[in-house]
Parts: sequence; C-alpha cells; structure tokens
Amino acid sequence: MKSHKWNNKYAIPGGHIELGESIEVALKREIKEETGLDIFDIVFICFQEFIFDDAFWKRKHFIFLDYACKTKSKKVVLDSEGQEFIWVTPKKALSLEIEPYSKKTIEQFIKKIPDGF
Repeated sequence: MKSHKWNNKYAIPGGHIELGESIEVALKREIKEETGLDIFDIVFICFQEFIFDDAFWKRKHFIFLDYACKTKSKKVVLDSEGQEFIWVTPKKALSLEIEPYSKKTIEQFIKKIPDGF
C-alpha cells in the first residue's frame, strides 16, 4: 500500500506489538486494522533494524520482524495509514517506488520462496 508515513512510497502494512500480545496475534491484528484483510499461512522472512532513518515520517527506532502470509480476500479497506493499494507479484513490486525496508523484505521473500506460495 502507498503510505504518507513512508514519504508516499509503497510499503508493506505492519505495526507494533501490544503488551502481552504474541507476534502472530499482533501481525493478524495490524493487517486487519490497516487493510481489512484476514491472513493465514504466516511464514517468517527476515529481521531488520531501522534507526532514525529519513525513510519514515518521524524519528523512530524500529525492529522489523517481516513475514509473508496469504489471504482469501481481494477487497482491501485501508485505514488512515494507507492512501492506495495494488495487488502485484513480488517481482513487479520491486519495480515500484517502494520504501527500502519493504524492498529488502520482498527481495528476501523471493530468495527464500522463489516460486511464491
């Protein structure tokens, strides 16, 4: 999805983990909140650290736990973080104006799961 928080570049939806929440529960909740999608078949892709990078709209220190997942729905309902969305293959996504951390996740996905799900 394209997000103003990522300088109007495409970004993979995600968010934070609430106190007492497991990683998987947080992932499902954040994707549901930001896109309206229910997800399943969750697969770990990579870990990234982000320290005060200008790629994001404010100074933050993030630890990214990046996952791939599936959904049965094609209907996306964006919250205020996303301005638009498109469905594309991972390789096609790399040709878009995408923020650098999502780009690395997609590159790692292609290496780890070259034929996709």
